[in-house]
Amino acid sequence: MRNRVRAGAAAAAVLLLAGAAAGCGSPGQDTQDGRNNAAASSPASASASADSGPQAVTLPASLTGQRLDWGACEAPVKAYGSYAERPGREWQCATLKAPLDYGDPTGETIGIALIRSVAKDPGRRIGSLLFNFGGPGGSGVAALPNAAKGYGALHQRYDLVGFDPRGVAESSAVVCRGDKETATSLALDSTPDTPAEEKAYLADSAAFGAGCAARSGRVLPHVGTVSAARDMDLIRQVLGDEKLHYFGFSYGTELGGVYAHLFPRNTGRLALDAVVDPSADYVAHSRNQARGFQRALDNYFRSRGIGAAEGTARVVKLLRRLDREPLPANGGRELTQSLAVSGIIMPLYSEDSWKYLTSALNSAENGDGTQLLLMADSFNNRDEDGRYGTQDHSQRAISCADAKGRVTGDEVRSRHLAEFTEVSPVFGPYLAWDLAGWCADWPVPGASDTPEVSAKGAAPVLVVGTTGDPATPYEGARRMADELGAGVGVLVTNKGEGHGAYGGGSCAKRTVDAYLLDGKVPADGTTCTS
Repeated sequence: MRNRVRAGAAAAAVLLLAGAAAGCGSPGQDTQDGRNNAAASSPASASASADSGPQAVTLPASLTGQRLDWGACEAPVKAYGSYAERPGREWQCATLKAPLDYGDPTGETIGIALIRSVAKDPGRRIGSLLFNFGGPGGSGVAALPNAAKGYGALHQRYDLVGFDPRGVAESSAVVCRGDKETATSLALDSTPDTPAEEKAYLADSAAFGAGCAARSGRVLPHVGTVSAARDMDLIRQVLGDEKLHYFGFSYGTELGGVYAHLFPRNTGRLALDAVVDPSADYVAHSRNQARGFQRALDNYFRSRGIGAAEGTARVVKLLRRLDREPLPANGGRELTQSLAVSGIIMPLYSEDSWKYLTSALNSAENGDGTQLLLMADSFNNRDEDGRYGTQDHSQRAISCADAKGRVTGDEVRSRHLAEFTEVSPVFGPYLAWDLAGWCADWPVPGASDTPEVSAKGAAPVLVVGTTGDPATPYEGARRMADELGAGVGVLVTNKGEGHGAYGGGSCAKRTVDAYLLDGKVPADGTTCTS
């Protein structure tokens, strides 16, 4: 599968699938002119680095006192997985200078791409609200203008600010291979059944890492989450905010937790939605996802009046059939077993997309792989011209820089394959083999087994978990709240389906807005129903 926690909230999956089904183009952008309301940034009065301990970093005034040159934004680069056209005139872009290596804060710098739209009601402005939509590997510069209509209340009193984390999109994107190599890789069997298939699968993984080192070796050792969190504090200072106010989704919740750990005194109002389990190591993270996607698939079948066991057996039968002989699809292409799994995963991110899964599975069982292949293309960031985005390159680079875990093919077969398959007959084998195909032979060592998110002394952090979340299972939200610490982590349970709770007129949205806008902290353990 080669892709773990995917970029973006559930809305992104809905837009992608609706576009694939209806042949629609990119959503339109807001063209209102808000540039005249832009306030000049000034350095914050807070210290240049409020973290402490052996990893404390003091940054030079040339960085903390820099002034950003805000100007008109260009259209996002398509290869970086952008789903929007050039942002409207209310959006401004700039580039922040940050240390490439925080171990050498006065050395070489890296550019961090930023985008913002100023608060609609400047008289009641709270400050800046920084977003991260997940991945890792998602472009905040591309995503925020497309998503901003969903944050109308927040936009009244906050400058909405997005950024491309280091190694992503306009912030020195990690690029590892070209389109032809990607297509060849996706044609491989990602659940190898023979020694030859296993050899090809693992060789491709090693080649991917070598390509990353050859093309992006300068940034590869410096794209981890701790460095990105330090970038966030530098953004805070340069924007002139005493505290960081932040909204993180999916992987963005891990980034937010790491920030709160490093900078508890600088932590303002943080909301985390679709929460990554900070207690899960490299193997446990994949096992959690196998469980989460199987749970979502079971719930999907039940919603259609089909027993979970019966529905799973039908999918397993289809996948075995595809392993023997791929299905034809439009354009002379084929749906393989591996691509079918990607296609099944994509609509599970949002309950609104389940109807597409029904149609695609029915078509595949009747011998046509076109619809599942379209969904797999969306998952794999392939456009209609056969070009592939590079956000999964960034995702892998960040994940492998963070996680120490390295698993061999022998270990998959002897220790993990049977367990993962028991957890999920559909997704378990793919995520088990993904352990060996992801970070094995990676050219950069991983930083730690699990992220550190304890944040004693920080302001309350809202932790919103959805009971049917496939990519970041609900159990991780409770663990995040616990690890943030008593009086810091505040758990909000959203009873529902899909990857993320915030949206529409939901209880979760009202709860998050009340905190971010008015500082109203809900009781720990508050429960919402979508």
